Amino acid sequence: MTVAHSHRFSTASNSINISLLSKQLLQLGRTNNNSETLAEISHQRELLVSSLISKLDDCINLNQIKQIHGHVIRKGLDQSCYILTKLIRTLTKLGVPMDPYPRRVIEPVQFRNPFLWTAVIRGYAIEGKFDEAVSMYGCMRKEEITPVSFTFSALLKACGSMGDLKLGRQFHAQTFRLRGFCFVYVGNTMIDMYVKCGSIDCARKVFDEMPERDVISWTELIAAYGRVGNMESAAELFESLPTKDMVAWTAMITGFAQNAKPQEALEYFDRMEKSGIRADEVTVAGFISACAQLGASKYADRAVQIAQKSGYSPSDHVVIGSALIDMYSKCGNVEEAVNVFASMNKKNVFSYSSMILGLAIHGRAQEALDLFHYMVTQTAIKPNTVTFIGALTACSHSGLVDQGRLVFASMYQTFGVKPTQDHYTCMVDLLGRAGRLQEALELIKTMSVEPHGGVWGALLGACRIHNNPDIAEIAAEHLFELEPDIIGNYILLSNIYASAGDWGGVLRVRKLIKEKGLKKTPAVSWVVDKNGQMHKFFPGNLNHPMSNKIQEKLEELVERLTVLGYQPDLSSVPYDVSDNAKRSILIQHTEKLALAFCLLTTSRDSTIKIMKNLRMCQDCHTFMRLASEVTRRVIIMRDNMRFHHFKSGACSCGDFW
Repeated sequence: MTVAHSHRFSTASNSINISLLSKQLLQLGRTNNNSETLAEISHQRELLVSSLISKLDDCINLNQIKQIHGHVIRKGLDQSCYILTKLIRTLTKLGVPMDPYPRRVIEPVQFRNPFLWTAVIRGYAIEGKFDEAVSMYGCMRKEEITPVSFTFSALLKACGSMGDLKLGRQFHAQTFRLRGFCFVYVGNTMIDMYVKCGSIDCARKVFDEMPERDVISWTELIAAYGRVGNMESAAELFESLPTKDMVAWTAMITGFAQNAKPQEALEYFDRMEKSGIRADEVTVAGFISACAQLGASKYADRAVQIAQKSGYSPSDHVVIGSALIDMYSKCGNVEEAVNVFASMNKKNVFSYSSMILGLAIHGRAQEALDLFHYMVTQTAIKPNTVTFIGALTACSHSGLVDQGRLVFASMYQTFGVKPTQDHYTCMVDLLGRAGRLQEALELIKTMSVEPHGGVWGALLGACRIHNNPDIAEIAAEHLFELEPDIIGNYILLSNIYASAGDWGGVLRVRKLIKEKGLKKTPAVSWVVDKNGQMHKFFPGNLNHPMSNKIQEKLEELVERLTVLGYQPDLSSVPYDVSDNAKRSILIQHTEKLALAFCLLTTSRDSTIKIMKNLRMCQDCHTFMRLASEVTRRVIIMRDNMRFHHFKSGACSCGDFW
């Protein structure tokens, strides 16, 4: 017997059962009038209602629901709010539009109760017709029906989805005016509404005033603090949580990871393990994300161990596999990222996007584009916005202007993906790096969306590469308006003026920085030794225990590089000082200190990995490239833009960076 035949048989049997119950009710009514008979009739009616409710639970399509509805009408239960409420909720569960059928269900009902109204309100809210949901609430109040707690839960969710703070506050007030609801789930819904409407302070007030809370109350607010970057408040709330479950721990770990605080994320993960809480897939992914930010192989190895111990093999869990691809790429081990990608039994758009971007930032542009084209032509996976950012980044970092244009044009024309500000940033970066500054400026003027700081920042950065102060001033003017407190924009313009020898321009920018009270982000480079200990280097770094040996090693290295023709690039120093002073400044750049330390402390056949928080200057790029030749060492350098793989006097970027 087929599934369809089986189901029709089941429905027919149910109809017979319901009909038998109805006949029994009529027979009892004709032959008896005493109280025992009335009690039996009531009992039989309850059985009929229970049977109908059970059948509604089993319905999997609209036709089955209509059959049950027909029984409801024939058996005189068309005024039963209890059954009709269940009927509407079942229709909602199956995704049946509220208009026209579910709404007509309630029209003949003379005395509609709050549960029936709430089912309708909830149905419209789930469907996304929030105005209709609010309208139904108005109709309910006109009938002088007092709402129940579920009514407000549905309405508050609708306000949160709409982002309508004003309306949400009105319903908040209604909860007090009408019944003074204090149910935990209503409070939790209210917190969620305020969070979605961007009013986290109001969400906190609701939380503080709740007479009773559950773990959802805490977790909802902790996650909200994490999303807005307020990890201090998140931590304070978390520590006051009486019982910390896996969801609460995950909110903290992912919150720290998403707010560029990887060390704290790892610390909380350690605490969670010690408390005996087992990590789930999302928690492990958050841990892996934190490891990726630290960029050290020690943490990468531990992330793999954690995933395997938790039972989340990258070959079978696409979320973990995608996270590991991203982590290995950011830790400078793109080969291992490729291995993880190849081992995955199932891949999705995130897997491909992570791999494409990983190859792109490591200078393997053609491989990234080949994978992109394979994905869109040989698989059923459709590219998303992140996929295109990876493909465009590959073109940008390798100067593939024509291919970049083709990829950008195909976004909407072929795949229906509308370009975002980030995609335009990639295109401006691509054109700008290739020296087509005027073309990049014209592209910005014709953007289909309003340019954000990233777009103008890409143009300003290109002006630094090609020493164009005129277009730089246009980009900077917009940046100073959009991002008035981002000191990097001011410093970049100052550097452009310095490269052009316009020291008056440099002074004007520095005056602006002083007036605004902005503080420069200090440069820092770091490496991780074989024991997993991190060593940080700051400009000059005379406090390091090996400072004297590092300086000696650098002097020796400069002598060896000079034989190969190395001359310090004095234009990399944006200060109006003597040439000797510029040389002294350049030799103290943090990545050079980190390199000397590694040459002193690592074996000759090991790869050197250095991370830096700012973009590497032209002089340091040349220095690293030549150092890889004279020391015969592979040097992998990650700055805030990309990876550079230096080997035998060449860089993976082809000096196009």
